[in-house]
Formats: sequence, C-alpha cells, structure tokens
Amino acid sequence: MAGCFITFEGVDGCGKSTQARLLADRLVGEGHQVILTREPGGTPLGEKIRTLLLDPHNGEMVSECEVLLYLAARAQHVHEKIMQHLSSGAIVICDRFQEATFAYQGYGRGVDREMLGAMNLFASGGLAPDLTFIFDIPIETAFKRLESMNRAKDRLESEGKCFFERIRQGYCTLSAEAPERIVMLDGTLSPDLIAKKVFGAVVKKMDVPFYGADTKEVHD
Repeated sequence: MAGCFITFEGVDGCGKSTQARLLADRLVGEGHQVILTREPGGTPLGEKIRTLLLDPHNGEMVSECEVLLYLAARAQHVHEKIMQHLSSGAIVICDRFQEATFAYQGYGRGVDREMLGAMNLFASGGLAPDLTFIFDIPIETAFKRLESMNRAKDRLESEGKCFFERIRQGYCTLSAEAPERIVMLDGTLSPDLIAKKVFGAVVKKMDVPFYGADTKEVHD
C-alpha cells in the first residue's frame, strides 16, 4: 500500500495539534502504521532550527532568514524522515507543512508567493500533501486560547493581531485555490465533532481500509 501524507494547518491556537494527535491515535487503533511529526522540526537537526525560529530572543531575525530556516528544516525533514516512511506505506501526519510557509511567510510577511513556491519545491523535492486540513478561527479566539495556556509566547506568537489576520486570510485563499486537496473546518466547534469530520474526510479521500468507520459519520 502506498503511503498517505496528511497535513494540519491554521493560525496558532486553532487546535490543529490536538486534531493531528486524535487522528493519529484513531488510525493506529484501526491498525495502520502512522507517523506523527511536525514542522519546523521532525528531525534532530530540524528541532534545532525550530529552537532558533521560535526563540523570542531572536526578534531581530529578518524575513529572508526566517524563510530560509523554515525551508532548511523542511528539506531535512522530507529527505530524512517523511519520504522514508511514505515509501514503507505509512500514513504520515504532519503538524504544518507547505501551506504554513505560504500563509505565514507569504501572506503574513509579504514574501513573494511565486518565489516561495519555487523555494518550497526545491526544499520538499516536489513532495506535496495528499490531504490538508485547515482549522479556521477568529484571531480573537486564537489569542484567548494562547493566553489560557499560561506560558510565554514564542517569537511568532508575539506578533500583533494584524499579522495573524493576514495569515488567516491567506489560509482562506489557499483553501479556495485547492478545494480538491484542502478541507477547511470551523475550529470553534467541539474537538470531538471536529475529529469526526476529520476522520470522515480521511476515509473519503484516502485509498486505505478503515474497519471501524461508522457509515453515518463518514458521510456527515
């Protein structure tokens, strides 16, 4: 069985990491080989780059440096980890991938999207997700969720609301441009309801057996 590549996207605080874990757990329960990973990170080198990118003390980092670091981490991630597991038939679930680059660095930072596309193509070796979920929530809600976590904000989370509004609009545009691959869901719904919608979309999209799938759930 060929592997499947599923990515989870959205602004910080949208609930994507929770949903990625829930899907991974359910697929493992279905008997599938599942790899749950994240960007930036996913490999020892990628995690070191993640620390540089998110460290709030690196506030002087320019957009060009930021883009190159994200894509360096992606190149290592794809070639060291993702492709290896996809070729073995695993379902790879990644917390952020290319849409994050286009939304955060493209729409958020204003980096040229055409150039970002070419750079991402080089870094990823042409790998693209089979299915992408974007969780859309109002920025005010996202900020309240981040504040409720009672932890220090990282470098990106410390950006202003205008920055995140641009990112949110960017994600909406990206979703509209690729409806055959991207599923946008309301991130303000209950986690259980979102998880059911995610699993239903996976069942309909992926060419893999799901023995415990509930027919009504899949078609909701």
